Amino acid sequence: MSSTVNQQTPPIILIVMGVSGSGKTTVAAMLAGRLHWRFQEGDALHPPANVEKMHHGIPLTDEDRLPWLDSIAALVDRWSVAGVSGIITCSALKRAYRDRIRAGQSDVEFIYLRGARAVVSSRITQRMGHFMPPSLLDSQFATLEEPSDDEPVITVDIGGSPGQIVEAILSVLQREHHELRPRSAPGAG
Repeated sequence: MSSTVNQQTPPIILIVMGVSGSGKTTVAAMLAGRLHWRFQEGDALHPPANVEKMHHGIPLTDEDRLPWLDSIAALVDRWSVAGVSGIITCSALKRAYRDRIRAGQSDVEFIYLRGARAVVSSRITQRMGHFMPPSLLDSQFATLEEPSDDEPVITVDIGGSPGQIVEAILSVLQREHHELRPRSAPGAG
């Protein structure tokens, strides 16, 4: 007697990271749309006190960030357990933050949107309606620990258009994950 086992490929959870103004939300939303994966704007998971501090130009401390990082890690866990692929934005500026989010899970990868300070500064000063003022950009670059070669990361330069950046990411993902295909309908959760 034989039985057929439904072998489903494991989920992939991408954390699109970088300093404020690097294009995380735009790129992540486009990428999620192309893949038909879930999408979560990580800034929406910040506790109100963090948003208030940033709105007033006060940089967050590691202690401030811990509840936020834990919320992102909890979402990663829920998606992983449910077998759902998805994309979350998060600055993830330090390795300790990335390790906390990933918590040793093999289905989590980071997409690092790397950009020169001048490029990011130009973008952030033109951005409207975001709670993070341009004055905090220096603290973001001061905190940034670029991912190391031993981390699960795809690094993409932000010099191109959002469409070009998404295509570059898709190209690498398709090489790494030969049977890459959508896992669920877009949405948060």
